[in-house]
Amino acid sequence: MAWIYLLVAGLFEVVWAIGLKYTEGWTRLWPSVGTLAAMVVSFWCLSQSLKSIPIGTGYAIWTGIGAVGAAALGILLFGDSASWPRLLCIGLIVSGVIGLKMVS
Repeated sequence: MAWIYLLVAGLFEVVWAIGLKYTEGWTRLWPSVGTLAAMVVSFWCLSQSLKSIPIGTGYAIWTGIGAVGAAALGILLFGDSASWPRLLCIGLIVSGVIGLKMVS
């Protein structure tokens, strides 16, 4: 169950990271409310997962899911660069997250 909590925490990290873009500096009410709600869910799920997953592993995977998800959605939603060096670096993050899961 801890790994499910960690996955959900990572997905909600992506939601709040992308949500920050839509808050326009916390000046838009509903995007700000949604972003704050996603933050609460993300942190709560992370805290639940860390009851049985080592802190270093859990935190690295949580941030990895968030970084890869935010980068991918940045490419899809905001036209961020999809150059091969950038995609390679995203792939390295994915391989690191997979590696951490395999050794934990």
